[in-house]
Amino acid sequence: MSFFKRLRDVTMSNLYAMIEKAEDPIKMTDQYLRDMQEDLEDAEKAVAAQIALEKKFKALYEEQAALVQKREEQAHIAAQAQNIDLARRALEEKKSATEKMNEYKAGYEQNKQSADNLRLQLEDMRKQVVELKNKRETLAARVNAANAQKNINKSMSGFNNNSAMSGLKRMEEKALQLEAEAEASGEIYKKKTSFDDEFAELQKDKVVEDELAALMKKYEG
Repeated sequence: MSFFKRLRDVTMSNLYAMIEKAEDPIKMTDQYLRDMQEDLEDAEKAVAAQIALEKKFKALYEEQAALVQKREEQAHIAAQAQNIDLARRALEEKKSATEKMNEYKAGYEQNKQSADNLRLQLEDMRKQVVELKNKRETLAARVNAANAQKNINKSMSGFNNNSAMSGLKRMEEKALQLEAEAEASGEIYKKKTSFDDEFAELQKDKVVEDELAALMKKYEG
């Protein structure tokens, strides 16, 4: 029986190399897993059929072995009874049963060997399916990580550092301008206040001077 129908010429190391180079390694791995699973199911059926054949020849062999033993015992019984004809017939059937027993024994041993080989191949196939499934999970994690990194790089490529710094500088300049305007308006307000205060002070001094002049005039005479 071939090891794999579709993958019989591909070793696992070569298979992994092919998967690594594939445009979509996950899809390729999934396809190989499907193929291997089909091969595994076919192999299980073949092994089951071979085991059934092994058991059949074993049963036939054991049946003839029991008959050989029985005819031998009967030949002894007939000989003890001095029944030569019956003893002869028993020995003749023993001879025929022995030939069949040897034939079935050879068939049993041959089919058992084939069944044992198929069992080993089947076990190896199961291990490789598990190995490929594990490989698929590792590949999926790597592909997801690579796609995430690709998306990050794509997002970062649209981010221009120079333009961002230029925009930040313009914002700083605007802030400085607003601060300067605020300070200037404060100075203007301060000047306006001082100007009004001077007039108020002037009015206050006039009142005092007028009162002083009236007082002095009163006492001139």
